Amino acid sequence: MLTKCDIQNDFNTIHEIINDASIAYKGIIPADRWKEPYMPEDELKTQLDEGVEFWKYVENNEVLGVMGIQNKGDVTLIRHAYVRTAARQKGIGGKLLKHLIDVAKTPVLIGTWADATWAISFYLKHGFRQVSEDEKNKLLRIYWSIPERQVVTSVVLASKDWE
Repeated sequence: MLTKCDIQNDFNTIHEIINDASIAYKGIIPADRWKEPYMPEDELKTQLDEGVEFWKYVENNEVLGVMGIQNKGDVTLIRHAYVRTAARQKGIGGKLLKHLIDVAKTPVLIGTWADATWAISFYLKHGFRQVSEDEKNKLLRIYWSIPERQVVTSVVLASKDWE
């Protein structure tokens, strides 16, 4: 079942899932961008304060995956898409993504690490296309608040309705 997260009740679960699932990035993303925990609580709070809304996938009363959506006016960003390590490869991420695409009222952009080939493949499989290097650099600087080092080591994927 897909439902919007209640931050007061779901904050710890969101935090736990992000840090469980993000272990897949260890040794893949640049070492200078890896930290433990991958997303500290204060960083998650900042994301929420900046308007990221999380949705969750629940099965048998357990939250198995979370995905964020952020309205940026003329675009919608998909942020922080994570499925518990033990629940991967069961279609949970696809269900969350499809739902958030349906919720979005504007074209959708997704940023991810350039070396996270599985993530890029996942988004391509779901109808997104990778934008050019120049467009990626421009979009990351306009719509995301990330360090320059992360801009250099990331890609952006766009929905079919992106110009």
